[in-house]
Amino acid sequence: MCGIAAIVASQNVNQELYDALTVLQHRGQDAAGIVTCEKNRFFMRKDNGLVRDVFSTEQMMKLHGHMGIGHVRYPTAGCTSSAEAQPFYVNSPFGLSLAHNGNLTNTEQLKKELYADDQRHINTDSDSEILLNVFAHELQQLHKLRLTPEDVFAAVSRVHQRCRGAYAVVVMIAGFGILAFRDPHGIRPVVFGKRDTEKGKEFMIASENVALDVLDFELIRDIEPGEAIFIEKNGQLHTRQCSTKTDHCPCIFEFVYFARPDSIIDDISVYKARLRMGEKLAEKIQKQWSDHDIDVVIPIPDTSRTSALQLANVLGVKYREGFMKNRYIGRTFIMPGQQLRKKSVKQKLNAIALEFEGKNVMLVDDSIVRGTTSGQIIQMARDAGANKVYLASAAPPVRYPNVYGIDMPAAHELIAHERSIDEICAEIGADTLIYQDLEDLITAVQRGNKNIKHFDTSCFSQDYITGDIDKAYLDRIETLRRDDSIARRKSENFVIEMQNSA
Repeated sequence: MCGIAAIVASQNVNQELYDALTVLQHRGQDAAGIVTCEKNRFFMRKDNGLVRDVFSTEQMMKLHGHMGIGHVRYPTAGCTSSAEAQPFYVNSPFGLSLAHNGNLTNTEQLKKELYADDQRHINTDSDSEILLNVFAHELQQLHKLRLTPEDVFAAVSRVHQRCRGAYAVVVMIAGFGILAFRDPHGIRPVVFGKRDTEKGKEFMIASENVALDVLDFELIRDIEPGEAIFIEKNGQLHTRQCSTKTDHCPCIFEFVYFARPDSIIDDISVYKARLRMGEKLAEKIQKQWSDHDIDVVIPIPDTSRTSALQLANVLGVKYREGFMKNRYIGRTFIMPGQQLRKKSVKQKLNAIALEFEGKNVMLVDDSIVRGTTSGQIIQMARDAGANKVYLASAAPPVRYPNVYGIDMPAAHELIAHERSIDEICAEIGADTLIYQDLEDLITAVQRGNKNIKHFDTSCFSQDYITGDIDKAYLDRIETLRRDDSIARRKSENFVIEMQNSA
């Protein structure tokens, strides 16, 4: 999962891109980057680390220009080298820089085509570099010295024909403007907005509307599946549907975990969707466990707070904050390895014993992926004096890998893979374990926008909507994502060494 942003304005955009990436930091903590453009020249800064660590004042002052794009990343496959930090750049045609959120599923085929047919060199293992070169090739095939919006949209149409998977993309074309487009399924989110100034209209594109809000841009709407928008450097906006076939199917895990609660994605309030998740979960408890002995509902911060609060309200049970969170530790789900995740949990959370002592506690989490963190937190609750510890998940069991831009691990690392609910409960040490039903999750999210007929639920259902995922593909990504891979071990050990030396 990553975050993207782009701005076309009448003044330097470096500071506002920095601010936007800070707001989108929850979408990726591995690397950050900004590219700006002035007088047809690109200025770039990118590296591994949080936004605040990648950009110094001196480096920010070198990012000149009235248009630019930015990116925050966590990797979905391969190594975590700074060479794969985004945005990426190619100098032909015109000069192009790209930032991408998502994951292509036909990268091997595209890589062969780029080498054999397009005669383009790929220098990393990133599918974003592949996507950039596919777009660059299609744009170059037009043999134009001066581009029109129609030319840009024609190239995007060819990208849709060649590329499969999930992609929300911003591209800056030196001397012309900024392009954004979304895959024909609309799996990953992207919105755009405008701001009126004395010098004219300014435009912004971002993964979530909260980035627009903090910079006083008015949300126009989501970019539609298969649609592209092109903003010329003078602020002229053009839009075009570039795919002959679309099937709107947004990732439901955005609403469960990734997106900020104050975001609205595809006209669905993330906050209200999570309230409804808690409501549905409470209804399931009432139906299956009407004589429950829950004394208190405690969320596992932060993402589950909204669902936990509504669950407690429906059940008529006290809601309490039982864990204090260290704000300076990253989100464990998107950390690069199991050893680092284990080390992080104790640093991240501390139990308030008064809320646990002698009580039957219902812990609520947004989801359970590997289960290791859940087991540790349950033990923390017991150590704090809880009588019984129950766990409820606002999402169904995560049984299968995600291939559309979320680094859900190899299948054998998922605690729910080929395990029953009772087996999972015993593994994590809970007294009772309750999962959300998939149908209830879909209902909770879909109620916000009934025009969306279905969602990407592949990590729960193994229904891969692009239709090109087979066992060979899953075996290949399992090798890349395996926590005991050499690349992961090197990256993980490096981070731990840096923490210990701090």
